[in-house]
Amino acid sequence: MKLSIKSLTISLALLWGLTFLFVSFLDYLWPPYGKAFLEVMSSVYPGYKAAGTLGSVVVGTLYALLDGAVGGALFAWLYNTFTD
Repeated sequence: MKLSIKSLTISLALLWGLTFLFVSFLDYLWPPYGKAFLEVMSSVYPGYKAAGTLGSVVVGTLYALLDGAVGGALFAWLYNTFTD
C-alpha cells in the first residue's frame, strides 16, 4: 500500500501549523505558556523570535506550515520508495 504524498503533505502541514499556532497564541495570551518550546523553535526557524507578539505568532505559524509540508512530503516519498 502506498501513501498519497499530496494528502500527507497537506495533513502534516495543517497538523504542525495548527499545533504551533495554538501554543504560540496561548503564549501571546498567557506569556509563560509554552515558552521553552517556543525558544527551541526559535533556534530551529531562522528569523523567528519567541517574543510573544502577534507578529511572532504569524511568522512561527508560517514556518511550521512549511516545515510540516516538507516533512510530510519527505516521509511519504521515503515510505513509498521503501515499500516497493
